[in-house]
Amino acid sequence: MPLEVHEPHMNFTGSLVERPVRSIVRAVADAAGRWLEADFPPRVRAVAAACERTGYSIPVVEYGFDRLFSALTGDAIEGVIRNELGSLEVLDGFVETPGRTRSRAFPVGRVCVVSSRTTIGVAIVPAIFALCAKCDVLVKDREDALVAAFFKTLAEELDEFSASASALAWDGERERRALDEFAAVVAFGDDATLRRIRADLPAGTRWIGYGTKASCGYVDRSALGDRSDAARVAGGAAQDLVLYDTEGCLSLHLLFVERGGSISPEEFCAMLAHATERAAVEFPPSAFDARRTASVAAARDAASFRASGAQGTVFSAPDAAYLIALDQPRDDPPPFLARTLAVFGVDAPADAVHYVARHGIPIEALAVARTHASNAATARVLGASRIAPFGSLQSPPLGSYHGGRPRIAEFVHWTSDET
Repeated sequence: MPLEVHEPHMNFTGSLVERPVRSIVRAVADAAGRWLEADFPPRVRAVAAACERTGYSIPVVEYGFDRLFSALTGDAIEGVIRNELGSLEVLDGFVETPGRTRSRAFPVGRVCVVSSRTTIGVAIVPAIFALCAKCDVLVKDREDALVAAFFKTLAEELDEFSASASALAWDGERERRALDEFAAVVAFGDDATLRRIRADLPAGTRWIGYGTKASCGYVDRSALGDRSDAARVAGGAAQDLVLYDTEGCLSLHLLFVERGGSISPEEFCAMLAHATERAAVEFPPSAFDARRTASVAAARDAASFRASGAQGTVFSAPDAAYLIALDQPRDDPPPFLARTLAVFGVDAPADAVHYVARHGIPIEALAVARTHASNAATARVLGASRIAPFGSLQSPPLGSYHGGRPRIAEFVHWTSDET
């Protein structure tokens, strides 16, 4: 356990400092449970607002809400705290550690969380853990005001949240310069946006940035020996592809399929195309604007032209609702378009690693058919923060290190005294 004396915010006295951490966790879990009710009025209003803001279909937004709030159970939150800090008690007072040192984790101070444009409720998880660390939290919310609505429910569960948890609309360029009053700033967005925010912060501000990343999948030949097994993998990959229209770091942007199995990469892509069409029934696409649809159609037409010259194979819909392009030129990076997937047939994981490294693609998660030593090693080499079964990329466990970062440890500073 790292011990660190951090003087500037030692005198921070937020609204939650005297509140036992278990009562904070219980209030968060109870509020999240209310948001799991499909007919809970604030949720109904928030779903409509999120659909209007993002363009996502209602089933996609409902899935996003269910995934977010179902993860916020008391047991899960307490498990993360114990894993990262050693115990819950260390947030309430000095605790003796195995090294005969009495230690305590104090709140780092006031925390600001800047939401991203796309991912639904992405600011809520870091905000929750900052609150569990007894920090005061301000979230720069998006236009749908989801965080503000959830914070109102929190305040109904525990009065102190009225003063400790607030959310305001984010006004980008103007408000970047108001961030210097916070002890820690969490921000989600593209790399250019994060650089601008970071440049305006004082040197002593704790910076927690989550920039642009992608996720990829690897189907080894052992998963391609049986059609029913392969169909199951294709179904999971299709869901990872269509959810949120392939926006965000947990969407499936890139797929590698090993040659040498009973089912070839081309056959697997045909199965994946059928699975994608089925997934689109459960999770309909957004109301794409004309330019977005035109981009997918242009990528499809270019891939089809190359395929006519025996370079790759293309699977798509007439209206460009999805695109699966197999074995297009490896000199080109993935297109990163809505419901568009670049697929490559490979002989071994090294081929996948080489492609990702060649194009400098930062990887958040690796989807696999089965978790075994080889896939785990591939995930490490790719720099992935998480390895997951196909179909679960968009449902990370609460304790997973998103972006390779801890959930609560960055919202505390440690002090100790000798017994």
